Amino acid sequence: MQFDKIKNKGQAQLFHSELLESMTKTHPIVIYSLYLPVIAGMLYYGAAYKGLNPWMELLLFVAGALFWSLFEYFAHRKLFHWAAESPRAQKFVYTMHGVHHEFPRDKERLFMPPVPSIIVASLLFSLFYFLMGWHALAFFPGFLFGYLMYGSMHFAIHAFAPPRFMKALWRNHHLHHYKCPEKGFGVSSVLWDIVFGTVPKKEE
Repeated sequence: MQFDKIKNKGQAQLFHSELLESMTKTHPIVIYSLYLPVIAGMLYYGAAYKGLNPWMELLLFVAGALFWSLFEYFAHRKLFHWAAESPRAQKFVYTMHGVHHEFPRDKERLFMPPVPSIIVASLLFSLFYFLMGWHALAFFPGFLFGYLMYGSMHFAIHAFAPPRFMKALWRNHHLHHYKCPEKGFGVSSVLWDIVFGTVPKKEE
């Protein structure tokens, strides 16, 4: 990640084009408005037209949300913190995630913007459908719900003071940003940090 120091004020400019620049920013309400109807619609369609019973949908939904947490961990650890060597790859990593580490309090870049988000979501749904058929109509909504919970938690951590019972999550993520970027890859949960031994220590 190419930047001199962490900046707690301001916002990076990623593109010269105002249109492209606007497409790198979003607000949580935009993402909720985009995906909550998709979650509800897929669950309804699966139950009403594809014969998925409520208990099966619930099980697949929970499995999808749990799978999101694993996906979140490895995407953050392996992709967002990829030690790229070529200038083009370094620019890609910075645009994708490094800019957030340079300007961690930029509230407009805490959720993935709609256009790349829709592209990634479409590809992932296609993969899940290929692997599990119409069961993806319940699994994918759980996966999306996990993403919304992650995004909401991420936004809250960077925008608000922590409630008492969630101080550990706030601490872990701030340690990831300010002290040990090689640890604390889980945002919505510390489950996989515990499993893979990447929980930041308090003294760090």
